[in-house]
Amino acid sequence: MTDMLSRPGARDGETPTSEIAAAPTKPLLVSAVISAGACLLTGLLTCAAVAVIGWLGATFGGASGAVRAGAGAWLVAHKAGVTIGTGRISIAPLGLTLFFAWCLYRGGKSAARSSGADRTRDLVLLALGFAVVYGLGGLIVALLTADGALKVSAFSAFLGAFSLALVAGLAGIVVESGAGADIADATPAGLRDVVPAALAAVLTIVALASVLYAVLLAIHFSRITGMLELLDAGVIGSVVLFAICLMLMPNLILYVIAFLAGPGFQLGTGTTIAPTGVDVGNLPALPLLAAVPADGSTPTYLLALTALVPLAAGAVAGLVVVRRGLAERDADALGWDAFALRGAMAAVLAGVILFALLAMSGGSAGPGRMSVVGVPGALPAAGVLAAGMAIGAAITAAVVSARRPADDGADPER
Repeated sequence: MTDMLSRPGARDGETPTSEIAAAPTKPLLVSAVISAGACLLTGLLTCAAVAVIGWLGATFGGASGAVRAGAGAWLVAHKAGVTIGTGRISIAPLGLTLFFAWCLYRGGKSAARSSGADRTRDLVLLALGFAVVYGLGGLIVALLTADGALKVSAFSAFLGAFSLALVAGLAGIVVESGAGADIADATPAGLRDVVPAALAAVLTIVALASVLYAVLLAIHFSRITGMLELLDAGVIGSVVLFAICLMLMPNLILYVIAFLAGPGFQLGTGTTIAPTGVDVGNLPALPLLAAVPADGSTPTYLLALTALVPLAAGAVAGLVVVRRGLAERDADALGWDAFALRGAMAAVLAGVILFALLAMSGGSAGPGRMSVVGVPGALPAAGVLAAGMAIGAAITAAVVSARRPADDGADPER
């Protein structure tokens, strides 16, 4: 990739319009500060609004405590360790984390657009400045939030905010500046096809796990109504409870994925929820947990899904690889083995993505029994899923590519 990257509207040798060329730009640092600050305020105000709504429906506590609770939720969503009394909360509500990542992605695009950065060096400096400003914001929030029984690690707050801003912000900067298109053009076709195939496999597993989770919730709907009657949260409390469930929904879907992989997950110290059996005991009265199977052996159809889901996701990846590969100019020179190899590579990349998501989904949810929640066997779970997807992707890509129609213009005697 050359040092000079195309600006938006000036790709493929096109000349920028006079309107774009004359558009005023801001210094890199100013663009980074404005965009990162806007993302920081958006996230904090969102969390504070939900906390204040909950405070309005409560009969105890003050508004300052509600705002501090909202800031604590913001910190936890960035994987910053928050200690309340003797309990530690480090499990990130991934729904909230994904919302912050989307805001940072948009912020990165805004920073690239306002700064007009187009050189590799400028893009790197802009991404680092954006992440550092957001990370420092997280550090300040941690220092202001800590009070008495509430303790927050300032370093983990900076590191978590910096990491999320660097990944999401850099993605927005790369897309908006045109660097993403340049990188894609410079990548060999075989590797370029692996990325969308891997994403397709991940989305397939997430979709199938979501459907299974929805079915289990429907089957145990009576549990949900019983929990709601027990909580008796009222109108405002129900709104807050819905927001909490929405933020934790991605975590539960990832736990279903870990269940389908085989190792399963934990909802407390000494608990096990896996295809081989369930031993969880009493659970908190959270409607999302109504789908957890009862103690004992699991149904047979769940055992069958542990094999079928990775194979189905691999088949989708194999189809994507073949479809994109056949659109290449030299597609006739590619044999079935080349397509099978690309499918297997996509499965490995999908396994890496799933491992990162599974590892992020867990943590501590409080003192005592809830100090261990998540997927302790994230690496084995991702490995099992990657192996199943590799088998499905390689076989599908090989079979579909081998059965492609012959070129009509080819000499039949050759």
